[in-house]
Amino acid sequence: MDMKKIIYVLASALAAGLISCSVEGPDASLPSDEHQLPQMSADVLDGQLLVRFDARVSDILDKAGLTKSGPSAPMTRSGVLGVDEILELVDGYQIERVFPVDVRSEEKARQEGLHLWYVVRFSEDHSVEKVAADLSKLGEVSRVEYNRTLKRASDSKAVPLTMDKINELAGRTASAAFNDPLLPDQWHLVNDGNLRPTKFVQGADVNVKDAWNITKGDPSIIVAVLDEGVDVFHPDLKASMWVNEGEIWNSYEDNDGNGYAGDIHGYNFVGKTGVITVESRYDTGHGTHVAGVIAATNNNGIGISSIAGGTPSEPGVKIMSCQIFSGMYAGTVLEEVRAIKYAADNGAVILQCSWGYISGAANPYEWTPQYSTDEEWEAYNVLERKALDYFIHNAGSPDGVIDGGLAIFAGGNEAAAAASYPGAYPDFVAVAATAGDFTPAVYTNYGPGTTISAPGGDQDYYYEYVDDNHMVGEIGCVLSTLPTHVSESGYGYMEGTSMACPHVSGVAALGLSYAAKMRRHFKADEFRALLYETATPIDSYLTGTKTYSKYVIDLEGSSPLMTFSLNSFKGKMGSGQINAAALLDAVSGAGRDMSFPNLYVAVGGQTTALPSMYMDGRSFSVKVSDTSVATAEIVDGKMIVKGLKTGQTEAEVTGSRTDKFVITVRESANGNGWL
Repeated sequence: MDMKKIIYVLASALAAGLISCSVEGPDASLPSDEHQLPQMSADVLDGQLLVRFDARVSDILDKAGLTKSGPSAPMTRSGVLGVDEILELVDGYQIERVFPVDVRSEEKARQEGLHLWYVVRFSEDHSVEKVAADLSKLGEVSRVEYNRTLKRASDSKAVPLTMDKINELAGRTASAAFNDPLLPDQWHLVNDGNLRPTKFVQGADVNVKDAWNITKGDPSIIVAVLDEGVDVFHPDLKASMWVNEGEIWNSYEDNDGNGYAGDIHGYNFVGKTGVITVESRYDTGHGTHVAGVIAATNNNGIGISSIAGGTPSEPGVKIMSCQIFSGMYAGTVLEEVRAIKYAADNGAVILQCSWGYISGAANPYEWTPQYSTDEEWEAYNVLERKALDYFIHNAGSPDGVIDGGLAIFAGGNEAAAAASYPGAYPDFVAVAATAGDFTPAVYTNYGPGTTISAPGGDQDYYYEYVDDNHMVGEIGCVLSTLPTHVSESGYGYMEGTSMACPHVSGVAALGLSYAAKMRRHFKADEFRALLYETATPIDSYLTGTKTYSKYVIDLEGSSPLMTFSLNSFKGKMGSGQINAAALLDAVSGAGRDMSFPNLYVAVGGQTTALPSMYMDGRSFSVKVSDTSVATAEIVDGKMIVKGLKTGQTEAEVTGSRTDKFVITVRESANGNGWL
């Protein structure tokens, strides 16, 4: 196994799981204005373009009915004369919104300008470059981008944990907090320094053992995993899967009106279905492995432990599967940005992204370097940037645990002296990978853009001989959940900054769980800063040299030893290694008290809220100023609000204190439309 060599290539360089290849050289000039097209490449998808209309034609698009367009309901005319004249010359013209209308968030989407982005489709017999050039000349069009495909460039697999090993460990009780039999091998969670070989240092983990005494996770915290699909039926994960209460099981309808039908545990953006898949012949199990690190169920007597997965009696954080990769078939930039907005609109506050672009500092003899500056990434990825901005600004709640969202990315695996984008951008988190002794993993990116480190595994560093001539190193990798078609036991090893990334996501989720328990509120950038401030300094471990095996030969033969200077990493692994216990300690003294939120309800409809989420109190009462607009009552600890007519009214809820809030009553939206 060499998981750091599993590369998912997006033609524009997006990669799932680990890293990606570029389509533009490092010397590519930046667009001088938004009408200039990005450079063509062989992997540009024929027959479709991503188009942002000028805001001046927004009303025309709405009147043409395009608000109702989406993946399952494309239209054949935009209503914009110049655009339609060009596209009438190509066959099979269809147009649909990039972001389907979600009536709950349409107002925010319009404020961010996301309603102006459309995908246009036409016959592949026509030149996508020419159609793009023609559209970009129109005053009604402010931006045209090519839609690029995502595809796998390697079929490398995880190292499964065999059933023989599982049976050997059956009944073993962990010395730490939980009875999960594989926890003693999860050095990345609890490192006692006693695993073989002797390259483990006690405490070189995420320091979660003591944190579990404070909180084990909270189901109100949702982590969106943008990756391969998550095995929603895995025995260690099924209790941790997010459930969309607005959907109906086995229904083919969009019951909750969010633009996606059947999205029970998330959405398969590749297959355009609510059915999350993991069983393709070419699936690596990557999404399931990532999810296990964050939220496998603890103390259930089977498998692994996780950072924030709770226990059977104390449920932990929830995993939302946003599937943007599936076997040999992958999504596109279109699917990626849809997944990002979907996560924000449906309650996720952490975006777990174990993918990125090739670092601009990567060795050009081994890689094709991509973006080196914030300006380069912004210029060539306008739609991607807009979607990520939407998440970090609109996820969460102004009154809940966190206002905004955290976008956490793998820092990249090219051993480059700069993190890869998008993670390297200041608004996001870029994670470098360490081994079980705080030293940098041999493959990790580091330096500018790197904001924090976490255990990611280091197989090359931990290789040792067993049975005289067979070398193994997986004990130094990250042990987590896998689909059974990848590993019969349901567990196995992977490594990479893509494995370091979920450790940061998991710790962040645990910190937000404690904030929910303490009823503390944070701005997203405040909480992100808290992650950095509480990290464990590791520079004292970065002295001398590190020796590791490269190009390992399992049978007879030699394995060349390589070395690199640890001193060159000092001050370049971000703020240090993520530290769960220190984060929880800081949470209790930071942020501010939550306040009861403003509520929105449709005429003739009702909504519910839990006052206990925002304040202490054995009992609660509610008072509405204008009962002709809405009524409210407390039933079994729940506040039930009913909308009577359009308008607004002030209200107040009393428990340990009294909070004032506003109830807004609106007309209902018609289907998936927007009124």
